Amino acid sequence: MLSIMKRWSRLAAMLLVVIAVASPGSAAQPVLSPPVERWLCAQTNMHTWSADCVQTRTFKSLTQPLIAEGRVWFSAPNQFHWELGNPPQTIAVRTKTSLLVIYPRLKRAERYPTEGIQAGPWREALALLEAGFPRSQEQLNAQFNLLSEAVSANQLQLALEPKSAGARRMMPQIRIAFDMQTSNLLFTELQFADGSIMRNDFKNPQLNPAIDPGLFSPEIPTDYKVVEPLKKL
Repeated sequence: MLSIMKRWSRLAAMLLVVIAVASPGSAAQPVLSPPVERWLCAQTNMHTWSADCVQTRTFKSLTQPLIAEGRVWFSAPNQFHWELGNPPQTIAVRTKTSLLVIYPRLKRAERYPTEGIQAGPWREALALLEAGFPRSQEQLNAQFNLLSEAVSANQLQLALEPKSAGARRMMPQIRIAFDMQTSNLLFTELQFADGSIMRNDFKNPQLNPAIDPGLFSPEIPTDYKVVEPLKKL
């Protein structure tokens, strides 16, 4: 079970490319800073988004980080397609009914259903993935607690913690940064319970590009082995 949880936490990190920003979990919502408000307003005009990405993974057991290049596509409200490597070594897709992780070299695919999962860490982690781009402070407040804001050059960095206890056990803290002039997402950084860190730096973003719908419903080749790890729990 521990190995499955570690795999799931990495999967969550890959798909949490675009993440909601939240205010503290009290009944009264505090006033957001003007840069965060402008960033929220910009999301209302976003229907699709894509960007190149450099992913850096840092582990306590390794002296050097693992670095891979990739690309991500997003379609509102919650569909993602993520590729790492060239040619892709890992493909992660949020379809209408599941999360699909494909390993072309291994000819293997893992399917994580997004429906019919009982409440618990799995369901709470899925809720984070399903949040997509925020459209209001209410949507932000439903997912995260805002721990701090920091301005560096022309970027605003936000430190967040998942509101649900189950999600916090997997990912205690998340940092994101966006450009205060353009509202472009610059990076996400996820800190895991085992002390490892996964950071995604984005470049060449495209707002509302035309995206092939087939990216969000990939066909699995017939010679691939398809498994559903959550059925083992």
